[in-house]
Amino acid sequence: MALVLDEERRLLGTLSDGDVRRAILQNVDLDTPVRNVVNQSPVTAHVSASRAEQLGLMRRKTLNHLPLLDDEKRVVGMSTLNDLAGITERPNWVVLMAGGLGQRLRPLTENCPKPMLTIAGKPILECILENFIEQGFRRFYISVNYLADMVRDHFGDGSKWGVQIRYLAETKRLGTAGALSLLPEKPVDPVLVMNGDLLTRARFDSLLEYHIEHDAQATMTVREYDFQVPYGVVKMNGSSIAALDEKPVHSFYVNAGIYVIAPGAVEQIPSDTYYDMPSLFEHLIEKEHSTAAFPLREYWLDIGRLEEFERAQHEWPSQGHLNKPHFTPAGALESI
Repeated sequence: MALVLDEERRLLGTLSDGDVRRAILQNVDLDTPVRNVVNQSPVTAHVSASRAEQLGLMRRKTLNHLPLLDDEKRVVGMSTLNDLAGITERPNWVVLMAGGLGQRLRPLTENCPKPMLTIAGKPILECILENFIEQGFRRFYISVNYLADMVRDHFGDGSKWGVQIRYLAETKRLGTAGALSLLPEKPVDPVLVMNGDLLTRARFDSLLEYHIEHDAQATMTVREYDFQVPYGVVKMNGSSIAALDEKPVHSFYVNAGIYVIAPGAVEQIPSDTYYDMPSLFEHLIEKEHSTAAFPLREYWLDIGRLEEFERAQHEWPSQGHLNKPHFTPAGALESI
C-alpha cells in the first residue's frame, strides 16, 4: 500500500497492490501519473482511535492497511492488520502438485522427484511450503505419484513446521487439476493450487484478496512474456512493401502455475480423469462463470530444465524472506 500525499502531508489517496495489477492488465503505461489510478476515497481512522477500534474497522471493511490521520487530515502513520492482530492464520487449503516425472531434468530426477531437488540446501517443495507458512497458511495437501515415499518421508504430517500436511496419492497421472478430485472432503473456502517446481515470492494473501474482489470461480496467475522476432518483419500490400518492422518484440501473458479455485469450481473437476488447469478454465469460460487473471510481478522461476535449475542455485539464496509489513511512524512517510 502506497500513500499519496500533497505538500502538506494530507492524504490524496492510496495505491494498493490490486490497483497496480488492474492497471497493468489494462495496459496502463508505467509512466502514467499516480493520480490516474489512485483510490481517492480510502478508509481512514483518526490517530486517536484505539487499537480495538482500528482492528474492528479493518475487519468490517476487510482491510489490511489503515492510514491514520490527525485533525487536519494529515497522515501521521499507518496500521496494518498484522500489527494489530499478528499474522492472520488463513483457513484456505493449499494443494501442492508434486507428482510429476521431471523428465526434462534427467538424470537428476532418475532417483529423486523434481520437487525434492535441493536449492540453497533445501528441497524446492520445502522452499514453497515455508513461503506459504510465512503468510499464514496452515493446512496443506501434497499431490504425489512418482517416488512418493521420498516426499512423505521428508515432510511427514507437517508437525515439524507446525502445520498439517496430508497427501493426495495419484495411482495414475491426473494432471494439474485432476488431483483436486482426490480431496477427501469439499472445501469451504477457495483453494490455492501451485505447481511443485516453482520458486516465487508472490504474495498469496494479495492473490486471495484479488480472487475474492473479482468474485471469480477461478483465478490464474499470469506472467508477461516477451518474444523478439530475430528478423525484420515485412508487411505486404499485395506485391508491394507497406512497412518494415525490424526485429519486433511481441508481449504475451502466460500461465504462471499458481491458481485460486472456488469450492464450486472444484466440484466440476471430473474424478479419476487426467484434467489440466487450462481445461478447467476453458470449461468455466464456456459455462460463462467468472474467471480472473492475476498479473505476477514478483520473483518467479519455473524449474523445468537444467538451465533454470542452475539459475535457481544462484538467484534464490539472494531472495531472502518476504518483507514483513510494519508500522510506519509519524514523519517517516514521503509524498509520491
